[in-house]
Amino acid sequence: MITLEERNFEAFFKAPFNAYDDGQAYVSPQAYVSPQAYVSPMKSDLRRMLDAQQNPLFTSNADFTYFTAMRDGRPIGRIVVHVHHASNRAHDTNRASFGFFDCADDPQAADLLLSAAQDWAKEKKFNELAGNFNLTAMQQMGVQTGGFETVGYTDMIVNPPHIPALLEQNGFERFFPMSTFEVDLTNTAAQTRKLADNAGYTFAEIKSKDFAARMEEGRLVLNDGFAENPMFVPLTAQEFQFQAGEMMTILDPRLSSVLHHEGQPVGVVICIPDLNGFLKATRSRIGLLTPYHFLRYRLNRKRAVIIFYSVIQQQHGRGIMGTMLARTIACLKNAGYEKLGVTWIADENVASLRQMERLGGRPLQHLHLFRKALT
Repeated sequence: MITLEERNFEAFFKAPFNAYDDGQAYVSPQAYVSPQAYVSPMKSDLRRMLDAQQNPLFTSNADFTYFTAMRDGRPIGRIVVHVHHASNRAHDTNRASFGFFDCADDPQAADLLLSAAQDWAKEKKFNELAGNFNLTAMQQMGVQTGGFETVGYTDMIVNPPHIPALLEQNGFERFFPMSTFEVDLTNTAAQTRKLADNAGYTFAEIKSKDFAARMEEGRLVLNDGFAENPMFVPLTAQEFQFQAGEMMTILDPRLSSVLHHEGQPVGVVICIPDLNGFLKATRSRIGLLTPYHFLRYRLNRKRAVIIFYSVIQQQHGRGIMGTMLARTIACLKNAGYEKLGVTWIADENVASLRQMERLGGRPLQHLHLFRKALT
């Protein structure tokens, strides 16, 4: 028997573990270079995301809800449905978004979840439902449609092949193709390049003592450099702090930097160690063994992921981004990292795809957004 529960956080959190868990022991050494399996955000972080009093994306509980599909009392599927007001204003859309669509290969459960999301959107007079947005285009985005044999990184969406199939069975169509990438740092020829001598450029590492100031500079560079990118919505200081606030505890200051030109921020690279092995080992919960797993992860980390990189528009066309990425790769190699993931790049973003090619990046996953018109 299938039933639907609304705003039951405990069931919502458990659903993907029940839907996808392949029975692995999450304590093997290989967990830190994890084989393909579902990796959840930390339970406490997910709870914050779904709290209108904490998440500045939402003005109130009226902006979102979430559902869990229960088969015989056991959670096996979930979905969030919400509205991103700033995105609708910026892109002149009347769209509701879905996110965190995770489900067992169970057509009845999927139909119940997707129907509930559509009913919520229709009641609020939206004319389209699209996703995954977990919860915006500047967080996790897309549904994995290819590269299922690969190993994902932190901030990448991972799902089995039946998820896009379930969406299509319910009338959703693919659009906005994207790819993620991986660079083998043990086999890349990228070398650090210097910016023009005496040109006023300096790099500033993002260290704990000036974390807030550097991250605010990064937000300003991101908003300027991405202003013309499809799907992008400028991040407010509150939204950026909410998303990046926990990053200080996991940052490796050798990997991220802000580029200044004559004292003003013009470029940024945010690169963090990949957390997926640690999250898998703890099953994304804080418990008695969490400190042990975190120490083990710190001692064995060999994978990192670039969350985003950007250069302000005034500095485009000067080779700055290539120089910043080459410097980041040199820092990664010197620090002993072996693999680098790069989060999604739209297939239409020719310049960034060329940048990946120059770095020796290989496509890792393929993703799409899925949408359905509401009548």
